[in-house]
Amino acid sequence: MRYKLLLEYDGTPFIGWQKQTGHLSIQGVLETALKTAIRESITVWGSGRTDAGVHALGQVAHFETQQNLDTYKIFESLNALVRPYPIVIRSVEKVSENFHARFSAKKRTYVYKIQNTPFPAVGLSNLRAWWVRLPLDIKAMQQAANLLIGKHDFSTFRASECQAKSPIKTLDSCTIKKVGENVEVCVSAKSFLHHQVRNMVGALVRVGTGKWSTDDFQKAFNACDRTKGAETAPAHGLYFVNIQY
Repeated sequence: MRYKLLLEYDGTPFIGWQKQTGHLSIQGVLETALKTAIRESITVWGSGRTDAGVHALGQVAHFETQQNLDTYKIFESLNALVRPYPIVIRSVEKVSENFHARFSAKKRTYVYKIQNTPFPAVGLSNLRAWWVRLPLDIKAMQQAANLLIGKHDFSTFRASECQAKSPIKTLDSCTIKKVGENVEVCVSAKSFLHHQVRNMVGALVRVGTGKWSTDDFQKAFNACDRTKGAETAPAHGLYFVNIQY
């Protein structure tokens, strides 16, 4: 039997999605909870391996077991068992054995939140968005973002430790809007390179603050060289919000 989990989490205390010995991970917490709930060692597969500090509002995962489980009871049990940690299971459902949380995905959507105010937020809000003090020109950022749409070599926005076989990716959309005190960058694609979204946001912020022109952004993108790019936006502003199958 194969079961699909829809979950959200605050990535602040975690090393990331993927379990690592001696570190707290989302995958590790879920597998421990499932082992307690169904008395079986389980591997949980996630739709995307979010980095340390990255949040999720619509992460999808799946697991397999020989047991025919009551999905509502598992839903209740898992939420009780993960309660010490900032993880919420929003739903549990039985799915076809052909479903795979990662490989069946057709589109992933991320939102990056930037707090664009003269002074930083206090308390936990500092861990939910990237504070950028200088006013951002959203129109200029959108003009630069439009250059990213389509199939391109995204080497300029690829982390040096990225394990993808190719830097070629197709970006379906990249929109920028003002939401209250935040500026949000929303991007969608079938898949992304390691740190691609955060590196793109770092470059877009340079355009927004006037440090780069759109032409500067285009030259950096065309260089296909990470050293020509901008700083990597911090992890705590990134949210994995949706996945389509």
